[in-house]
Amino acid sequence: MAEIIVVSDRALREIKEIVAREEPAAGAGLRVGVVGGGCSGLSYSMDFGTKREHDHVQSHDGFDLFIDPKSAVYLKDTTLDFLDGLNGRGFVFDNPNSRNTCGCGESFAV
Repeated sequence: MAEIIVVSDRALREIKEIVAREEPAAGAGLRVGVVGGGCSGLSYSMDFGTKREHDHVQSHDGFDLFIDPKSAVYLKDTTLDFLDGLNGRGFVFDNPNSRNTCGCGESFAV
């Protein structure tokens, strides 16, 4: 099965550093999803968690990425990147499915 989310090398390095620092529970992976909210209607979510029934699982060099089926529809072909520069530091989603994003970049609409 093709990947739903492409994880950039920068994001992969940062995730691995966070995993090493926070030491999530055994069997936990990075849960990435889409939730209702934000000024544009939908927001991205990221947290450590365990696999749930029907989750899509992507393995990335030592950790698993879990995506629920509903979020997978919105996240298809999205790139997860990590930026560290003068304008801030953090994970960013480059989502070709979003039609509108808010000014802060935290939410989107399809």
